[in-house]
Amino acid sequence: MSGSPLEPYLDASLSYVAYGAARALGGPRAASCKARLYADGRINGIIAELNDWPGTVLSSHRSARQCFHKLALLADLGIEADHPGMKTVIGKVLEHRDGNGVPLLPMRIGEGHGGTGETARAWALCDAPTTLYALITMGYRDDGIVQAVEYLAGRRQGQAWGCVVSEALGSWRGPGKKADPCPYATLIMVKLLLAFDPERYAGAITDGAGELLRLWAHSLTEHPYIFYMGNDFRKLKLPFIWYDVLHVVEVLSRIPALRSSKAFTEMLGVVCGYELAGGGFIPGSVYQEFNGWDFGQKKAPSEWLGLRVALIRARL
Repeated sequence: MSGSPLEPYLDASLSYVAYGAARALGGPRAASCKARLYADGRINGIIAELNDWPGTVLSSHRSARQCFHKLALLADLGIEADHPGMKTVIGKVLEHRDGNGVPLLPMRIGEGHGGTGETARAWALCDAPTTLYALITMGYRDDGIVQAVEYLAGRRQGQAWGCVVSEALGSWRGPGKKADPCPYATLIMVKLLLAFDPERYAGAITDGAGELLRLWAHSLTEHPYIFYMGNDFRKLKLPFIWYDVLHVVEVLSRIPALRSSKAFTEMLGVVCGYELAGGGFIPGSVYQEFNGWDFGQKKAPSEWLGLRVALIRARL
């Protein structure tokens, strides 16, 4: 892949940036970069933290402290199921699953938000797809995961996915009309299906992605479940936790048929418009949970942010 936008990142100072570039490019350097990644104390610190899975009772799906988001971060950084510390973590993730194979997390929804106020093991379409995506991206599959993906894929309402939760959460759902598609649930379901089997789920992927593109085209008037595509949405932010422009572009860039669409081109233009004159990207927004990482500050270019944009460009 001579002349690739990824080549400058092969000699990055950060292990996960160098490995991300080497893995995408292929070649003999990937093995040594992977070894360096696996020895990274900061990465192993997150793995150690996940030994306490599932962590605190889930009350906010947007919180960067949630273990299921950190599991997905590890997958995106390049950690696979063969990492010596991951066997125990994966075992704990899969210890509690419902009859459809969907991983369960302890949740507490207050009565004022339509819940019971009691803690229950449950899932929602704003957590389960991310947990499954992380496991699949790490290279782990079993019959329960296959069953779970099939079940969640079948919970579409029309072209996309709405606010769907397990029976344990009763009638609770996010703020919005029940018939509306949920932009975030749709985004991470498309992401999950792309990681699992893009050919088998091609129709669902295209339909869900089409809804995300449509929402961009109507971003001034449509805000289902109070998901806006305004100023905050357009800031560059990592990791891929919530509903923002880089996350959406990352997922949609994996669908070749949609890359030439007007909406995708416009969103890509927003992302690339932040590039500095000398190259590189500075995060426009950060999660305080990661303020010690290069993508957790807003003063200097982030190597990992630059790599993520380069990976998108390499697909086009």
